[in-house]
Amino acid sequence: MPSAKLTFFTPNDCRVLHAATLEVLAGVGVEARYAPAVERFRRAGAEVCEHRVRIPARLLEQALASAPRESVLRSRGGGEPLVLRDGEVYFGTGSDVLYVRDPESGERRRALKADVEGMAALCELLPNIDFVMSMGLPEDAPQAVDDLAQVVAMLRGTRKPLLVAPRDGSVLSSMQQMAELCGEKRSVAVYAMPSPPLMHDADALTKVIGCAELGIPLVYAPAPNMGATGPRSIAGSVVVGNAETLSGLVLHQAVRPGAPFVYGAGAGAMDMRTMTDPYVAPEALLAQQAGIDMARHYGLPSFSYAGMSDAKVLDEQWSAEAALSMVYGSLSRATLLHDVGYLESGLQSSYESIVLGDELAGYARRFLAAVAVDEDALALDEIAGVGPGGSHLARKYTRRHYRDFWTPGLLDRAVHDRWAAAGATTLGDRVRARVSHLRSAARPFSLTYEQRAGLRTMLDEANAERTRGR
Repeated sequence: MPSAKLTFFTPNDCRVLHAATLEVLAGVGVEARYAPAVERFRRAGAEVCEHRVRIPARLLEQALASAPRESVLRSRGGGEPLVLRDGEVYFGTGSDVLYVRDPESGERRRALKADVEGMAALCELLPNIDFVMSMGLPEDAPQAVDDLAQVVAMLRGTRKPLLVAPRDGSVLSSMQQMAELCGEKRSVAVYAMPSPPLMHDADALTKVIGCAELGIPLVYAPAPNMGATGPRSIAGSVVVGNAETLSGLVLHQAVRPGAPFVYGAGAGAMDMRTMTDPYVAPEALLAQQAGIDMARHYGLPSFSYAGMSDAKVLDEQWSAEAALSMVYGSLSRATLLHDVGYLESGLQSSYESIVLGDELAGYARRFLAAVAVDEDALALDEIAGVGPGGSHLARKYTRRHYRDFWTPGLLDRAVHDRWAAAGATTLGDRVRARVSHLRSAARPFSLTYEQRAGLRTMLDEANAERTRGR
């Protein structure tokens, strides 16, 4: 059945970009700033000179051949698992923002552990948010374990699958144990990033190796910035990002062939007037689409962006950019679409932006649905039964298919008089009312005393270990 999809690169374009990537990996190479990773590359057959690693085409082909086309990310509450493969589309929030728009005062302030838990609890109630990221770097958590503190807060707030961004690979086992204590150790995936251009630091490499060893799904996503850490061209920066992601894949599959891997897409488009990295610049969205085309060329599940804004407050720019990025992101059909609800170019989050993001994701999900052209959908008998000048309004066919069409929960479609009689609310009014209602609702689950105590113990032990290691 036909369905909506966006593409940028043709198959031949993908082949050209792949050939360019092979040239970069074999000629320029990448820097690997972690000795055990360098040794793994060497043993796999790469050419190594100190930290510089040059990767021949055959190693990349081996890695692409062994990388699984499908893996599973489970929930902790019996919900349907996320099947990570090309063709599936899931929506989720983002991680590690510094600031939160306070849901009561409306003020911009530093994120706290209570926000991470509270926004995770909000996501638990939102039907179109499929996976949860922290949406905050909590200022009140011990700095040595702020990544684990985020995991604890999210586990307290939601049973949905988690995508976490730890500082390094040293806590991966602890994260997996925390998830297992709360019901399912296979409910956590890890987000890691190289350091553009063409570098992998120790933090990223320990996550690549650790995820492969533990069988944790790894999302490895680049972020070259066009004109800063990448060429001032879309294709050139996509080549840089592709080389970074695929060199990470080579190491990942060398550690454990068949370990689950998700191809990350991303490239920024620096605004040379403000020296900022806007998330919703058209060039950035095009680069993300190009990355998804490359992931699909390789047959790998993918990771990209949707539902975010560069706005600083919950204003007209916020709603416009959230909708635009949701449309373009969802049409890319990336497997995992994250950063739903981001504001301020990834520096701020809010409860309201998540709730609007859920509404937009519902709209997008319906738009992505396949359109049937079978006998029932063509409705020839129905057309003949009504005939010229008739009405389909009271027909059984209409009643049978009434609920096939998407109905908004926040976007208003009423005529003016009914809208005015209902309070003449704006979209912002309705979003705030929805947030207030959901935050005051009883939570559908809570961890047991033993689970909460176990999480505290593991967090304390990790804090002591990391503090000693400084």
